[in-house]
Amino acid sequence: MNSPAPFAHEALFYRDEDDFLTGTTKFVADGVSAGEPVLVAVPEASIALLRGRLGGQADQVHFIDMTEAGRNPGRIIPGVLMAFSASAPQLRVRMVGEPVWPGRSELEYPACVQHEALINTAFEGRKGTLLCLYDAESLPDHVLKDAQRTHPVVIDGTKRVASEWYTDPAGLVDVYNVPLPPPPSSAEEHNFSVGTLAHMRKIVTAYANWLRREQIEDLVLAVNELATNSILHASGRGVLRMWREGDTAVCEVSDSGSGFPPSFTGLSGFGIVMVNLLCDLVRTHTSHTGTTVRVYLGR
Repeated sequence: MNSPAPFAHEALFYRDEDDFLTGTTKFVADGVSAGEPVLVAVPEASIALLRGRLGGQADQVHFIDMTEAGRNPGRIIPGVLMAFSASAPQLRVRMVGEPVWPGRSELEYPACVQHEALINTAFEGRKGTLLCLYDAESLPDHVLKDAQRTHPVVIDGTKRVASEWYTDPAGLVDVYNVPLPPPPSSAEEHNFSVGTLAHMRKIVTAYANWLRREQIEDLVLAVNELATNSILHASGRGVLRMWREGDTAVCEVSDSGSGFPPSFTGLSGFGIVMVNLLCDLVRTHTSHTGTTVRVYLGR
C-alpha cells in the first residue's frame, strides 16, 4: 500500500450548507479516528455547524475562528497553520482552513492568493493535509480560478481531480505583486536613516494616539522592523508615510531595495513574519525602483 504524500494541499468547492458538511465532516472525523491532530480554522458560523454534525468527536478537534485569527492573510501560515503543525511535530496533522470568505476586501485579496501559493513551499516536506474551503456559490469566478492555480488538487462535488491550472508558487506570488493604492494627500511623510530611527519611533507613537497602548506598541515595533530592513538591506535610508482610515492607522515604508521574502521557519520569526503577526493587514509591492510595505492596524 502506498504511503500518503508528505503534504497535501487541496481545495474544496462547496455551494450550500449540506455541501460544506458533506465535504468536511468525513475529512475531520477520519483524522480524529486515525489519531491525527485536527485543526478547523473557518468562520464562527461554520464552526457551529460542524460541531453539531461531529457530535462527541468535536471535543477532539481544535477550532479557530478564521475571521479573527486570519484577518491578516499573512498571519495564517506562521500564526495558525505552522503553529498547529509545530504542536505535534512527530505526527501527521489534518487541517481545514477557509482563508477567503465572502466579505474579504479587494485590498486583502492579493495577500490571500499569495498566502495560498506560499503554503505549497512553506509546508514542503512536512507531514499533513490541508483542505481549503471555497464558497463557490458566493465567491466570484476569478477567486475560484485562483484557487485552482494555488491548489494541486481540487474537489468539486463528487469529483476530486489534479488541477490543470496549478501554477508554480513563485510565479503566482509575483502575479499578485501589484501596485498599492496611492496614499492620500493628507499623509504625513518623514525620511529616515539609521540616525533617526529613535525619532521615527516617537513620531509613530504620537501619530497613532487613538489606538490602545498595546496596539501602538505593536505598530511601532512593526514599523521599526521595516525601517531597520531598509537601512540594512536597501540604501541605508527610506521614507515613512502615515495616515488614518477610519479607526485604522496605516503606515508604509518605502525604500530602493528589493524587499525581503517571507520565511516561515519560525513561529515568532523575524522580519516580515513578525510584522504580519503584529498587524491586521500587510501589503507589499516590489518593482525595479524599490519596495513599499504598507501595514494596517485598527481598533
